[in-house]
Amino acid sequence: MLRSDSRLTLFGAIFDAPGKQARLDGLETELSAPHFWDKPEHSQKVMQERKRLENGIADERSIAATTSDIDTLFELAREGEAVVDDLDREMKALAKRLDDIETSMLLSGENDFRDAIVTIHPGAGGTESQDWAEMLERMYLRWAERHGFKVEITDRLDGEGAGIKSVTFEINGGDNIYGRLQSEAGVHRLVRISPFDSNARRHTSFASVFVYPQIDDDIVIDIKPDDLKIDVFRASGAGGQHVNRTESAVRFTHLPTGLVVQCQNERSQHKNRASAMKQMRAKLYEYEMDKKRAADRVLEDTKLGINFGSQIRSYVLAPYRMVKDLRTRLSIGDVDRVLDGDIDALNHAFLVWRKTGKLAGDAKDDLPD
Repeated sequence: MLRSDSRLTLFGAIFDAPGKQARLDGLETELSAPHFWDKPEHSQKVMQERKRLENGIADERSIAATTSDIDTLFELAREGEAVVDDLDREMKALAKRLDDIETSMLLSGENDFRDAIVTIHPGAGGTESQDWAEMLERMYLRWAERHGFKVEITDRLDGEGAGIKSVTFEINGGDNIYGRLQSEAGVHRLVRISPFDSNARRHTSFASVFVYPQIDDDIVIDIKPDDLKIDVFRASGAGGQHVNRTESAVRFTHLPTGLVVQCQNERSQHKNRASAMKQMRAKLYEYEMDKKRAADRVLEDTKLGINFGSQIRSYVLAPYRMVKDLRTRLSIGDVDRVLDGDIDALNHAFLVWRKTGKLAGDAKDDLPD
């Protein structure tokens, strides 16, 4: 058990609170300058750095306070007090807090701090895969709700009978949303006893998840008008008489790349056009970044294992119950908790694996088909 003085020295070394405080004091001086807000782009970056520094200092203080409480509980335990349950609770809370901080420290990519756009498409399999795509949609919406993020669904096509044919939504209002959700991009596999099969047979379904960073105006994406094919049409599904009677929905096709986005959530065609352009800029940015990351992607594909192709995760509901990430080898037995949006452990394991190559569990390739 760490003594109080050594514990504070350890956490001070990790978080460098004095260094952060000195930098924060310098920023506060800059913020008070008369012409600070004359350059909005620079001002925004300074405010973002200020927030990161404040969060880092708060983390150091929070962990120091928690470890002090744990030290006190150990002292009480040595004196014969019944504090086992309290100690267990504090230790679990500390471990969770350290995981959250490690996640934040691993999120150092160029766009990790940005908000995200998520698109889900079912694979082949009709109703089965469409229902699985809707289950994934709910999982991410619940994840966003757990963290207090805002979600705006910009396009959603219902399936025939059940599930969805596709959905696109934005997740806004938090730190490192894109960085956290990078782990979700890829093919997700579900194995279960089908609720749509009268013979109660086991089915395997697939759905693809795409994650894009929301691009601000400070990143220039040159889209020539001649390169865009714009279609307008009536929105489908629920939405009221106005939505279904007017051609308010829009579809953009970028001819040079073949990228397609559409939006039909808003009543106004003008708003749908603005949302579609936002999605197109994000897709084009990621398209260009993918080309630059080609060499790294080859290495990452070798980590995935050729037997699984682009599949990243399996959710098995029968004959046993388990979620297993095929990159990090992390397995979670509480499938319901994961499908209810508790995916932070999976996100964290992916960030560690991407940074260090460290696996969360032993490889096991005998999942049911």
